[in-house]
Formats: sequence, structure tokens, C-alpha cells
Amino acid sequence: MSASAVFILDVKGKPLISRNYKGDVAMSEIEHFMPLLVQREEEGALAPLLSHGRVHFLWIKHSNLYLVATTLKNANASLVYSFLYKTVEVFSEYFKELEEESIRDNFVIVYELLDELMDFGFPQTTDSKILQEYITQQGNKLETGKSRVPPTVTNAVSWRSEGIKYKKNEVFIDVIESVNLLVNANGSVLLSEIVGTIKLKVFLSGMPELRLGLNDRVLFELTGLSGSKNKSVELEDVKFHQCVRLSRFDNDRTISFIPPDGDFELMSYRLSTQVKPLIWIESVIEKFSHSRVEIMVKAKGQFKKQSVANSVEISVPVPSDADSPRFKTSVGSAKYVPEKNIVIWSIKSFPGGKEYLMRAHFGLPSVEKEEEEGRPPIGVKFEIPYFTVSGIQVRYMKIIEKSGYQALPWVRYITQSGDYQLRTS
Repeated sequence: MSASAVFILDVKGKPLISRNYKGDVAMSEIEHFMPLLVQREEEGALAPLLSHGRVHFLWIKHSNLYLVATTLKNANASLVYSFLYKTVEVFSEYFKELEEESIRDNFVIVYELLDELMDFGFPQTTDSKILQEYITQQGNKLETGKSRVPPTVTNAVSWRSEGIKYKKNEVFIDVIESVNLLVNANGSVLLSEIVGTIKLKVFLSGMPELRLGLNDRVLFELTGLSGSKNKSVELEDVKFHQCVRLSRFDNDRTISFIPPDGDFELMSYRLSTQVKPLIWIESVIEKFSHSRVEIMVKAKGQFKKQSVANSVEISVPVPSDADSPRFKTSVGSAKYVPEKNIVIWSIKSFPGGKEYLMRAHFGLPSVEKEEEEGRPPIGVKFEIPYFTVSGIQVRYMKIIEKSGYQALPWVRYITQSGDYQLRTS
């Protein structure tokens, strides 16, 4: 079972708008939500699911709003949370920013959307592109006899409209990999994983059938391609957009689908492999008694020489009582951010194999603060185009449409930092 009712509350817990889907939970039950939330917060036992008697509140917070679903039954909690996050996504598409003011300014549209998003407690049409076909922000003039349900809602392919036409048929494929890394003070890697997404931008006429081929290890083993020449990648936790035919993928690992129009995320995956740190950081901190502190940071690009990391930002923690900063960098610029107690060293372009230095001098007060336990890690942000850490490759993209037009697929690879941290001693 799913949700009985959905409420949108302001930051004080006052209901702004609500929709009762099943009528089995009294709407007044929401009055118990905020006192319960505050009480749990004070006890330090706040949970995403709160219960009052037989009623369960499943809630999320976004900006200055609480989105709360109520249920009596043992509901499918992950379905309800997915629905609440999807609701936030749809409202954000409609109103740019989702906050209290945008709800107050758009009550009519919010009611219409809540009607279409869920029916009798079950998620229904949650694709904002499809919803925008018949829930428009302009005031509709009443034209009798013209009311009809968009065919996409009743289609077998509910995520794509019929009759789409483009002069130039193209598909843009972005393979984006984020590297999550945690290195301890003595230089050994504690955690490393790659989280990848494949995003598509589709400008294709008609109802095309697309087939995407990757260098997937399981596929290579099935087809007898696995050999020393063919580098393959073992994908874990693969998650697909609803357009992908899962039975086909389970049978022969073919990623076959009719794509939505425009931008969408086709799939995401994860690889728990030992990743060599792409940007290696060493830091030395020298404290001179009660007067100043010197920090030296060395950054080295440990990726291929022909690749370049762009928009590199290295965040170096400094003592909270430091003042009067001075910097010297071999490349880029450094700035002190006192409210976060960090120095941000920015390097516009960082070629592979290069090594750069940054020195920072800070004054310290004569009365030193009590030494805090531990030091925050150094954080690194970067983006490396035309490169993937895992070695994943798009081998082919076949586009089949009954009119037989020629279409061009374009592929771009990007590696970027996810949660990338190096601890210091």
C-alpha cells in the first residue's frame, strides 16, 4: 500500500496545502506531526518516519517546506519517499524554486499536479515533461468539447509523445563518473569508488528504438569477446530509466529503449574498485610558538599526461584563530575563507604529471586556543574531460526508426570529483 494523504507544511508545521487520496486517515492527524518532530529532535532521535498511534508520518524537508505523507497501513516506504522526492522535482520544474512563496503563488497548479501525480494513494504520472502537456501555467480559456487526455498518458510509451519532428536528428551521450575517495594521513586509501551516470540529450523524430552498447564484462563473457585486447568493465548497482527494457537486459545485456524527448538520465552504476588518487596532495604544517603558522601544500596530477583537470579547487583547513594571511603559489590563486576556516587554492587547468606548490603564512594570537581534537581533511574538486577512470566506453549507439533517417550520436566522457578527501596528520 502507499500514501493516504500528502501535506505540504511551512517551516513552523502549518499546512499550506494538502490532498486526501483515500480518506482513511483524519486530516487533523497532521497537527501531531510538528510536536512529534520537535520532541524527537530534542531527544536526538529524529527519524524519517514518525508514528502517532496507528498513523505513520513519512516526511522529507526541502528548503523551508516539509512534505509529509500519512498512512495507516504497512506502506511501501521506499515508494513513498521516491514519490515525495519526485514531487519536489516536478514542482521545481514548474516553479524554478520550490519554497513557501512558490506554493502560495500557485495553489491552483499545485492542486492539479497533486491530482495527477497520485491516484488513490498510488503514484501515477510523475514525468514533468508529460504533465506540462496538459497542466499549463497559463490560465486556460474554456473551450467546450476540446477536453481530451494527452495520448502520452494512455500510451504504452507514456514518456514520449508521438509526432515529434526535428530537421537534424542527433543524440548527445554524456558519460560522467564521480570519484569518491578517502585517504588516511599515512597515504593509504581507505575508501574508493566510482559512481557513474550516462545522460542523454535526444533530438530525434518519430518513435525511434535505440540500442546502446558498452564494454560490459558480463556481455563480453556472453558473446565470447573477453580477451586481452578487449578491455571490459564490471558494472555494479546498475539503475535504469523506466524506458529501458529490463527483460532484454537480463537476457542478453542489451540496453534497448525508446527514449524520452530532450534531457534525461538513462542509467547510473557503481564500481567498488581501488582507484589511484587522480590528484595527490601532501601538506606540511609548521607552527612557530604563539606567533605564526606556515602551511605548505604540494599537489600532483597522477593521471595521463595528455589529460588536463579543469577548475581544480583544493580546500586546506587552517586553525580557527588564524589571521593576516599571505599566500605564494606556483600556479593559480589562493584565498582565505574565514567563516569556514579554510584556504581555497584554485587552479584553472592542471595537466597530468605536473606538480604545483602553495605556501600560506598566518598569524596566530599570543593566547593560543585549546587544541581541538583532529583536523578536518583536505578536500579536492576537479573535472577531467575526455577521460573515464573505470575505462567504460560506448562501443556503439544504434538508432532504428521506421522512416529510416540517418542520425548522429555524439559521445563525451567526463571524470569529476565526488566526495574526495585526504586526511592530514
